[in-house]
Amino acid sequence: MRTRGFVMAAILSAAAVAGHAKDNDGGRASGSGQGHMMLERQILEEVTEGCLRNAVVGMFAMTAAGDTIVDYNSSVAMVPASNMKLVTTGCALHSLGQDYRYKTALGYSGKIRDSILEGDLYIIGGADPTLGAEDSIATPLAQTFRQWRQFIADAGISRINGYIVGDDRFFDRVMEEETWLWNDLGTYYGTGTSGLSFYENRQDFRVRAGDRPEEPIQIEPGFPYAPWMEYRYSCTTGPAGTGNKLYYYTSGLAPVGEMRGTFAVDRAPKTEEGSNKFPAYTCAWHFAKYLRECGVACGMGAADLGETFGLPLERVCSRDSLTIIGAVSSPELRRIIFETNHESNNFYAETIFRTLGRKYCGTGTYEDGRTAVNTVLRQLGVADGGVRIRDGSGLSRQNYISPGFLCGFLRAMLGSPAADSFIGSLPSPGDNGTLEYMMSGYPAATRSRIYVKSGSMDGTLCYSGYVMPQNGDNTGDNVIIFSIMTNNCTATPYRMRKSLERLLWLVATEIR
Repeated sequence: MRTRGFVMAAILSAAAVAGHAKDNDGGRASGSGQGHMMLERQILEEVTEGCLRNAVVGMFAMTAAGDTIVDYNSSVAMVPASNMKLVTTGCALHSLGQDYRYKTALGYSGKIRDSILEGDLYIIGGADPTLGAEDSIATPLAQTFRQWRQFIADAGISRINGYIVGDDRFFDRVMEEETWLWNDLGTYYGTGTSGLSFYENRQDFRVRAGDRPEEPIQIEPGFPYAPWMEYRYSCTTGPAGTGNKLYYYTSGLAPVGEMRGTFAVDRAPKTEEGSNKFPAYTCAWHFAKYLRECGVACGMGAADLGETFGLPLERVCSRDSLTIIGAVSSPELRRIIFETNHESNNFYAETIFRTLGRKYCGTGTYEDGRTAVNTVLRQLGVADGGVRIRDGSGLSRQNYISPGFLCGFLRAMLGSPAADSFIGSLPSPGDNGTLEYMMSGYPAATRSRIYVKSGSMDGTLCYSGYVMPQNGDNTGDNVIIFSIMTNNCTATPYRMRKSLERLLWLVATEIR
């Protein structure tokens, strides 16, 4: 991550960060003086005469000193999509700390006699979202398994006459937020999170179209191997030009998954990513397999603590009663949050959201996560009224946040000890990640001063973040804080993006 050089310390008091100019004249853009009149006219033209004219649009921009630049429907609560990640990641950095790490431990029940464990080996999850992930910040799975194997050897265990248990009790076992859409639950972006996650709770499938439309698709399950799953394929090859319309449907109620939809005949083979609803069992099964290959016999195989693959109840032990033999740690939270915001990783964001719930309420339910976020907002001096938060990633369409609220939050984060890490986690247009092609026609010198989180879903596009002054003075007062949100837009995603890019450009060049 490149050096940002921000100097954000203590520029706002707790009382000051809570407020921003509240003038809202019923949907008209309103600047703070004559210098913004041209900006007002340009914004109104873009909103009322372009592709956004039939959409719901809200916009607010201000300086860190509190001067309003533009206010257009700033108090209207809207679906934020992935702009929700700003609140989740900011609250986590401020509350948990930039150096927070998730831990995964190994422990056992029973006794070790003559190098044989007469009991069960537990993989004690601490909700590490990077465990087994392919992400560049994650420890490679083979290295993690080698560390675990060494813990076992150091404990004097050469054989396990029991189960390898995936222990996910760090959170409850409800992986998804209840308002998520059914067709999102089986996708890679709707996997849900767990107290013991594995490979970002994904399941890979290698997909190849048939030779002609209506023929079956060739599908081969990939990593992680899950021989306990029953896969059903009701999908077919689609006509040329129809793209990829595959959806994978599965749940934690049974080890069954079904791929539905079409895959166009002219599409190249690809790896389709779906959800794995049994991550704790998958982790245990793959580690048991690894141990067998290393010559460590596991008499009873893998288990988890759920209904389908659960350890027999009479064998279940509390975490406090286990003998711990070692633990591994995740990367620092600031690195996880950098990936969360750059790649708009829903799985990471949901894990972080529920981790906040665990810290503040003792458990990791979604309700606890909401309580925790509202608590941190109050600590930051941001009023939590007029918003509704359902999840951490923005996947729920029942999240409602206004542009004014987001700007108040972003302003408050400038006074947080984690300000540098938070702003540095936001990509600039043209960076690798979700914004690689954003504002490609605009000068690079301006793009490099913008730090923004995008959020999109059907009919929704939002951009919120910061613009640093052209003169390089990043001490705070002339930093622009902005939020541009649109919902219910029937224009194409391309036209929506071009319109919002123009609005962002107008704001970014307002203060030089």
